[in-house]
Amino acid sequence: MNAPRHMPELDTALHLEMLRGGQRRHRLAARMKQAVRLVLGTDVVYGVEWGDPESVEPLRYVRQHFLRQYITPESTVLEIGPGGGRWTRYMLSARQLYVVDYHQEMLLELRSNFDRPNMTFIKNNGDDLPGVPDASIDFLFSFGAFVHLDPEIIEGYLSNIQRVLKPTATAVIHYSDKTKPLGKRNGGFSENDPATMRRLVLSHGYSIHEEDTGTMWHSSIIRFGLTPLAG
Repeated sequence: MNAPRHMPELDTALHLEMLRGGQRRHRLAARMKQAVRLVLGTDVVYGVEWGDPESVEPLRYVRQHFLRQYITPESTVLEIGPGGGRWTRYMLSARQLYVVDYHQEMLLELRSNFDRPNMTFIKNNGDDLPGVPDASIDFLFSFGAFVHLDPEIIEGYLSNIQRVLKPTATAVIHYSDKTKPLGKRNGGFSENDPATMRRLVLSHGYSIHEEDTGTMWHSSIIRFGLTPLAG
């Protein structure tokens, strides 16, 4: 496969700098991770500092509406850009969980938090999904990753996602929304908006099942699949 477009943007140190900063801030918490699990019943994972789906109301809604209902012991799930596992922890009960990231360091961080027999850790080349079997995925989820990707790279992902989804699969992608004031002011967010994302999804032959432009204050969410919803 040819190298993905806009590799300099993908190769930015932004994500790794964020990870290393988070590791420094949580070094003591990391050493006490097991104690935290026992006492508080929760995990200390990189990414929670930007909002914990257990306590931040918009993220709690995302967890319940866009994630948990699609995870079953029979499902095969794919997460793109998992970070330290802020959302991955809600997918661990799936039969098979593929986690894909461009940065090996991110995957190592995730593995330090969650390393289960049903998990497959995949380093990709930018927008591909190596090692994920054709037509194998029941549910795809990405939160906090596509907000940093230019539309050209998102287009590459949408093309490759087609290969791995089952005909009945559901995909949920969280993306940058520059129509919102907080989205405009976020220099780390890509130039994207609901109209652009809608066009990209439809141009690759997907059916849009739901668009949520109101829950998040600087971004939006789209849910789609290969086939239209029944009824």
